[in-house]
Amino acid sequence: MPATGPYEVALRNVTAGYPRRTVLRQLTASIPQSATTAVVGPNGSGKSTLLSVLAGVRPLTSGTLDSGTGGSRTARPCYVVQRSAVSDTLPLTVRETVTMGRWAHRGAWRRLTARDRSVVRDSMDRLGILDLAERQLGELSGGQRQRALVAQGLAQESGLFLLDEPTTGLDPAARESITAVLAATAGAGVTVVQATHDLTAARESDHCLLLRDGQLVGEGAPREVLTDGALREVWNFPETT
Repeated sequence: MPATGPYEVALRNVTAGYPRRTVLRQLTASIPQSATTAVVGPNGSGKSTLLSVLAGVRPLTSGTLDSGTGGSRTARPCYVVQRSAVSDTLPLTVRETVTMGRWAHRGAWRRLTARDRSVVRDSMDRLGILDLAERQLGELSGGQRQRALVAQGLAQESGLFLLDEPTTGLDPAARESITAVLAATAGAGVTVVQATHDLTAARESDHCLLLRDGQLVGEGAPREVLTDGALREVWNFPETT
């Protein structure tokens, strides 16, 4: 069932992909405002492509995006990529990494204001990485590094927060920390969308989109979408006894 309340973005018959390869096919769905939405599906189902469409970095082949009641808040969405997409060799500290989130407001070369520094510090504090501020990003564990990237996203202060696999493969402490921060962020009025294989995290979301082969299989509350039957259909899970 589509989102019935205010929505941040509505997709209408969206088709998108890459040269000579279509990924999303005639997808119609809504992203509810000030809530967490999990985009779930196997590899190749179109999760990352959908995030890139919402971020405005992947053009549509056909269809439309309607910003709905989200209005101008969606003009500069925040997109947190998978941690594997960020090179270990970048000579950046955690503080410098998180500070990059302020570039959306200040640009890369303007001096930070007192408020910018406060936002950076608060973002690191919320993810529990203040003590890692001067550590090099490449020195961190997977969970620490992912928390730094999520903190960078928080520092951008966007109304639309997009994350690609933010908790997959992390230790329980890092996963719980990120999940709690995302829930609190949505509670503060931000629209959060995460592509994930983590069914536990997906079930804790407010809204869920289930994809298969670039098409929408189900939409609605996780308990209604992530049923045993739907999971068997999409992933070929065996029946439980």
